[in-house]
This record gives sequence, C-alpha cells and structure tokens, in this order.
Amino acid sequence: MLTTEHVTNKGQGTTRIPNKLANEKSPYLLQHVYNPVNWYPWGDEAFAKAKEENKPIFLSIGYSTCHWCHVMAHESFEDDSVAALLNQYFICIKVDKEERPDVDAIYMSVCQSITGGGGWPLTILMTPDQKPFYAGTYLPKEANYGMPGLVDLLEEVHTQWTENKQALVRSGIEITNVMVREFQDKKKTGTISKDLISLAVTQFNQTFDHRYGGFSEKPKFPTPHNLIFLTRYAALEKDEQALFMVETTLKNMYRGGIYDHIGFGFSRYSTDEKWLIPHFEKMLYDNALLTCAYLEAYQYTKDTLYKNVAEQILEYVRREMTDKDGGFYCAQDADSDGVEGRYYTFTPDEINKVLENHDGSYFNEYFGITKEGNFEGYSIPNRVHSEELKPDNERILRLSRKIHTYRLERAKLHRDDKILTSWNALMISAYAKAAKILQNQEYADIAKQAATFIDTSLTDENGNLFIRYREKDAANKGIIDDYAFYCMALIDLYEATFDVTYLSRAMRTADRMIDQFWDEENDGFYLYSKDAEQLIFRPKEVYDGAIPSGNSAAGYALQRLATITAKNKYQDYAHKQLNFLAGHVKDYPAGFSFSMIAFIQALYPSMEIVCIDSDNEDHHELLTYLSEHYEPNTTVLVKTIDNEEEIKKIAEYVHDYHTINDKTTYFICKNKSCSEPSNHLEPATMTQFME
Repeated sequence: MLTTEHVTNKGQGTTRIPNKLANEKSPYLLQHVYNPVNWYPWGDEAFAKAKEENKPIFLSIGYSTCHWCHVMAHESFEDDSVAALLNQYFICIKVDKEERPDVDAIYMSVCQSITGGGGWPLTILMTPDQKPFYAGTYLPKEANYGMPGLVDLLEEVHTQWTENKQALVRSGIEITNVMVREFQDKKKTGTISKDLISLAVTQFNQTFDHRYGGFSEKPKFPTPHNLIFLTRYAALEKDEQALFMVETTLKNMYRGGIYDHIGFGFSRYSTDEKWLIPHFEKMLYDNALLTCAYLEAYQYTKDTLYKNVAEQILEYVRREMTDKDGGFYCAQDADSDGVEGRYYTFTPDEINKVLENHDGSYFNEYFGITKEGNFEGYSIPNRVHSEELKPDNERILRLSRKIHTYRLERAKLHRDDKILTSWNALMISAYAKAAKILQNQEYADIAKQAATFIDTSLTDENGNLFIRYREKDAANKGIIDDYAFYCMALIDLYEATFDVTYLSRAMRTADRMIDQFWDEENDGFYLYSKDAEQLIFRPKEVYDGAIPSGNSAAGYALQRLATITAKNKYQDYAHKQLNFLAGHVKDYPAGFSFSMIAFIQALYPSMEIVCIDSDNEDHHELLTYLSEHYEPNTTVLVKTIDNEEEIKKIAEYVHDYHTINDKTTYFICKNKSCSEPSNHLEPATMTQFME
C-alpha cells in the first residue's frame, strides 16, 4: 500500500497523498495515483459516496498508452485549480478501458449516440445511479478553437445540478432508455448469403484508395480483418481486384512510418493518407491481426515481402512484448520523455554519429531521414519515397540493429504490461498460424506457452476466464471477446500442432461461452455474462472496429467447431449465430468484415482432411501440404493410436475411419462428398478434387 511517507509528485514539486487508485493494478490508473483529483476506481464505494453526498459523477475512461489521455491529464488532472472543482462538486472515477471493456463499451456507445463520434479519453458526467447526461472525449482546460473547456463545463454542470437537478436526472434517464431500446433486440433476422459477401467487396471497392491502399481518407487504420476477408475472397473467387486491394494496402503500410522499420511492429493508425505519420502507440491486437493478414497474403501469393514482415512483427513481440511466463503485454506508449513520437524519430546528424563512414548517409537515404524532417522537425524512417521493397536487405538490417540499440539507450518508452485474455488469444492465433504456414516449431512453442498462461493464470477453477492479469493478480469476469477469441486461438493451435487437447479446450470454452452469454430469446451473444456486474444496459456488439467483435468471432469459432466435430449442438448454434449476424450487417456488410469471414466459412466449398496415423508419426507430409497450399476453408483432424479415445469424443464420425495397408491414411472430403482413402496426399489429385 502506498503512503504519504514516500510520495512526491516531482512534476508538481509538491508532496501528494495518493488517492484511492493506489492499490489498483492497472498501469493507467496508477499513472493517476498522485493527481490532486480524488479519483476512485469503478465500484460500490464511489457510487455510495455520490449518493451520500448528492453529487454527480465525473467518469474518465482511457488507457495508459493514449497520447490525448496524457495531454488531458497534464492540462487538467494534474492542475490544482481543476482538481479543486472536481473534488468539490463531483465524485471522480477513473476506468482503464482495457480492464473494463464492458464499462467502456456502455459509455462509448452513449458518446457516439449523443455526439456522433467517440474516442479516448472518454469523458462522461452521470447521476449517482450511473445514468449519463453528458458525453465527450478530450476537453482542454479552457475553451479554445471551438472546443468547450473543462473548467466551464464543470462550473455549468454544478450550477445546473444545484438549481435544476431534476432536469439532469431526467436527461440521464431518457438517454439510458434510448440506449436500452437500441440494444434491446427486436429479433433482427437475416439469412447469410453470398450476396452479402459480394456487397461487402463492392463497398470496399468504392472506398479503396488506389494509390496508397486502405479504405478511408486520413486518418487510416490498418483494420487487418478487412484484408484477411479480401484475401480469402480473392482466393475462393479468383478475384484479382480483391487481391489488388490487399496487396496495395499491405505494401504501402509496410513502406510507411506506421511500420517501425527499426524495431519492427506497427503503430495503431496513420494520421495521413500515405501511412507515413502514425499515431505512435503500438497495440498488441494490431500486431497480432496484421501478422495473420501478412501470413495469409504470403501463403496465397508466395511474395516473401509478406513473410518477412510477419516474421519481423513476431520478433518484435517476442523481444519486447512477451512476459517471462509466456503471456503478452498490452501496448507501448506513443510518448517518450513527454513528447509524442520522440522515441521513433531521428535527425541525419544523430544517425551519422551512430553509424560509421558511408553507412550513415546510406541509412538516411534509404529511410528518408532529412534535415527538413517529416514530423515536427524530425524524420520518421520510412520507404514511402521508394518503390523498392527489400525488407531482407542484410546491410540495412545490420545498420538498423545499431540504431535500435541507440534508440533504446536514448529514451525510455512506457510499456503497459497488463496481460489481456482476448488480445493474448489473438497473438496465440498469430504465432500458431506462423508455425503452420512457415513450419517453425519455435512459433508453436510460444503459442503453446501463452495458452498455458491463460489456462493457469487467467482461468478460475470453474473454467471461467478473467479479463486481465498483472503482478500475479487476475481480475474482472471475461467478456464475450475473451471466450470467442480464445476459442479461435485454441482451434488455430490445434491446426499447428495436432494436439487434440486444444480441440477439447476449444469445445469447453465454446460451451461456457454459450452458457454465459447466449440470448435465448433473440439469439446472439451479450457483451458481458449473466453472472457479471449488471450495468445500465446489456449490449450485443456486432460491428468490427479495430478489433473484430465478439459476436463475429463467436460465429466464426462455432462454424469451425461445427465443421470439425459435426456435432449438432455447434451446428445449431453456428446456424443461429450466423443468421443473427446477417440480420445486423445487411445494410453495410463492409463494416462487418469478420462476420463476412464467418459467412465464407459456411457458404463456400470446404475440404475436410482426416488423417489416420498408423504409428504416431510427425505428420510431415500433411504439415507440408497445409503450409504450401492456401485453402482457407480446409479443416483437419488427425487420429492417432494415442489420441483415439479423446478424438472419438470430439468427432464421433472418425470412429469408423481406419488405416489401409497398415499405413497412414488420408480421407478427403469436399462438401460432404468424399474421395477414396489414400496413403499419400498428392497435391495434383487434391487440387483437382477441390475444383
């Protein structure tokens, strides 16, 4: 526990008493421990205090690597005069959006409904019973450039609360009722179809930037699931335009400053159309999903650029974002030494001092590092100025390692070392896919260790998942994303290892997901479980934003389990879930690209390979085939002497499958039509069979 004996706020030059965030684990909340604001964590104590003192609640939601969260904290929450207003007139609550995605989702939806936009820091004013009457994002201390000032807002709300409280209370009730009606599903019915998939592709075509890739004007977000969807569609439909959109985007993202050419990995988004100037924070989920996007593009096109980028991302995650016990950390900050992007930017003189002879000028020219700079007088290393793409250039890699070492010594970069179940699951999928596609056992081992971490540190004795782990503490009941993403990850890990225990765990995860989150009346999965804290409403999220929605991922995972196991339970729930999604996505399917991936899984020809192993071999022939051939609708089961009993429980239909000639035997089926069993996988035969 923190005490005043050892607390000095050096930035303020005063001794501070730590507020009620002092015993929290969240790095974001701990950043605000010494604010003069009397922050509370989300919980009963804060709400009881607000009722007791008859004060409205000031709710601030953000995350530790958020640049504008830092700005608002410095301008307002570290300011004694602002803190005095907050402490006198409000009960103040801080929430880490990554620890409480349920709370964040509720109030972000309110903000988007009221203002038409959203983002972090999220600022909510609400009644003591959690009903919001004001919503916004970043607010400067004083009004400027047409933005309302925080001080003016606080004083105005205090006046209204004192003189006309019932009007604010009524407003909170009305806003809450609107949100409840919006999320109370009047059963939206739909039917999945290839027409929805085709419409999504058409919509992507309409918004596609043919010069730099991506599907919006600035700012540009990577949104990797858009690219994964289009890659799969291109492969299945032989659609060259879909592939062009994918490759143009992947190559230009790599060229830009959004990619860290020195230490690898991608930043969260680009502020310009060229992918040149990023918002510098790096998120685990982006890098996990982008790894998958580059891997699938490599497997389909055989362009080694994509392979190299994927490998570099995985190297970055292993080196800088992996806990010693196997979990993956959340994020790295946009700011260093209080300056956005300083960690990532250079001057030519800096480079010349580190590199010898002609290496400095070569490096500067290669990465566009100039005296003029491209970001506030400094240069972000990039390849936008060149059409040449050589990520495996040995000289540049050698020089980059020297600059990377210099960069580590020059400035410190805050890392949010929370371990989140849902984001870890996405990273497990990335390493598992890399293990399968690149035939790399080390990647499989990393994925397995991370899955073990989730099972031992983020799962309770009843099999329920937690949201986050930090400093030997797991907390907060898992939401639908945790279960759906982890179910997907376990299936991916099975396909990389053929260890049947991962399929068993995937089924247990799916069963608990259905039990805890399924809406028996209107179908679909609620955001938080029936046993979790019940907030002012219980939404179902479907839209695929920076991360796929839990509902999209659940549909995909259930469809894969239905195909692998042939169990009626998963087939029924997959059918209901996909039709639930169809009812919600029909107006703008391009906004639901992960749902489209699930639809592809259900609608396009599938191939099932059942391998009956005669003597527990290493499955080299099967692994090689799966590595070399991009067939996104293929599922695999391997039955061995050792796993025969367990796999029978998973997929009863394999009970009657046996070897022929006492050798490993393959049973290959396409859309419920099967070929003669064979002792070998012959690509020519299989390709003909798939056509």
